[in-house]
Amino acid sequence: MKQKIMILGAGLMQSPAIKSAQNLGYEVVVVDGNPNAPCIELADSFEHIDLKDKDSLVKLADKINSSSNMLAAVFTAGTDFSANVAFVSEHCGLFGHSYKSCINASNKVRMRECFKKFNVPSPSFEEIDSEKLKDLLANKNKIKYPKVIKPVDNMGGRGCRLVRNSEELENAVLLAIQNSRTSKAIFEDYMEGPEFSIDSVVYNGTLTITGFADRHIYYPPYFIETGHTMPTAIDEKIKNELIATFALGIKSLGLTCGVAKADIKYTKNGPMIGEIAARLSGGYMSGWTYPYSSDCNLTEQALLISLGKEPDFLIKNRVPIEWTPHDSVQGFEKPFELYELKSKKVSAERAWISIPGKIKAIEGYDSVKKSNIVKDILPRTKIGDNVNFPRNNVEKCGNVITVSNDYAKAVVGAEKAISSITVRLEPFNKVTDDFLNGKEESDEKGFPPSAFDIQLTSEDFIDIPSNQPVEKFMSCSLEKKCDLLKDWNHNTLRTVLQRFDLICPNHSKLDGKKFWSSVIRGSIQGALYVADCSMEK
Repeated sequence: MKQKIMILGAGLMQSPAIKSAQNLGYEVVVVDGNPNAPCIELADSFEHIDLKDKDSLVKLADKINSSSNMLAAVFTAGTDFSANVAFVSEHCGLFGHSYKSCINASNKVRMRECFKKFNVPSPSFEEIDSEKLKDLLANKNKIKYPKVIKPVDNMGGRGCRLVRNSEELENAVLLAIQNSRTSKAIFEDYMEGPEFSIDSVVYNGTLTITGFADRHIYYPPYFIETGHTMPTAIDEKIKNELIATFALGIKSLGLTCGVAKADIKYTKNGPMIGEIAARLSGGYMSGWTYPYSSDCNLTEQALLISLGKEPDFLIKNRVPIEWTPHDSVQGFEKPFELYELKSKKVSAERAWISIPGKIKAIEGYDSVKKSNIVKDILPRTKIGDNVNFPRNNVEKCGNVITVSNDYAKAVVGAEKAISSITVRLEPFNKVTDDFLNGKEESDEKGFPPSAFDIQLTSEDFIDIPSNQPVEKFMSCSLEKKCDLLKDWNHNTLRTVLQRFDLICPNHSKLDGKKFWSSVIRGSIQGALYVADCSMEK
């Protein structure tokens, strides 16, 4: 009879873990609070348990173990529940990080306190709940902005945003508290600088970097990751300085046996840690782009550690890294022997984004599938779904992943694939109308942004006769700019108009002011929406 591995989460991000565990010869018991989670069918069995309920998870582990110690490991990837993995593992005497260290890596206040205690560079902070919010608001005009507010215990950017002034403070804090399981938020200094994601394995006193990616973050006041590129393009010295600070952060949290991932920035004062989690990264990094770029099944190597076995591929292929601390951490003792299992190829992940509305059709998948550089098309939405311009990283419409031996080809290939996908919205929808008319919330000035940063004049408002190519009616001033700017899905204004003429050659007469304003505000979606509304009047 096969031993079993319990995997917390049955979402898409857990599919590499399910498959890797089965490839290692184990039965997989997946646990999720969602009875319709997409990867349930991949597992050998499913248990419907809220992942926050660690006592029920322990009861399940005991039930599995009642059959001759059949539970071999507990695991997760890309979820918030690494602490509950550790809780169950400790109860069962299995391998992994300690429960205490995983709590340190789950609760952002405890995390910051650990960093502060060991002088690891990270933002100044304070914990906020509904009571402390009163004091914060009473002194809101004395605060030095910008600040960042985020839940203490959530991921995916839910409830996380930039607070640019006192007018934005109250709603931002309330949003963060609402998105926290403990109704608490962390209020901290904003770090200015490029951001990176790092995956790693902590094993037998060594730290091995298993993925180092450039993150592409846009659309304030939110932090929307439109993709990442693996490996990083930064200078090797800066990269090693970031790794050194990451290593010190891992040590401060007490993580010793398993995986750790960081979101980290390089600021004017050097590396500063945003957060460290005791799990593999989500966002298609640990389970997709890193394996594609390195030929290493990172999830399998992490599972081997959870099973008490040696991660043989990692140890055989990793290379030493020089200890290169930034001036901000000079004099600190090296906490681990440092290694890296490097990427051999380039993998780029990019997301496509929609304006608000309800999906009528999605076009372009077939052309993307023909690209020999595209490895995966990963839709998150389907026809009939309501969509919004994302305020967090779970509201994007889907992702494309490319792989190449050449950095530029991987990036350009991913952007071209995203630009080929068109989400067409149903006509006569108030939320779409509000967006196209420029409506914004009082505490979200400038959000959502327009597709193109172009100010129109009356000379641009040229009416378009029925069934005529719209590109022919572009004004002279727009013609001068139409190849210079790109929208959030990497389309220029010219390619938007050309795409419209291919998708919608038959249309009624289009009012110039409404059409061109909607194109600048909402790109191809705005253009098609106006045309569809005109046809159905």
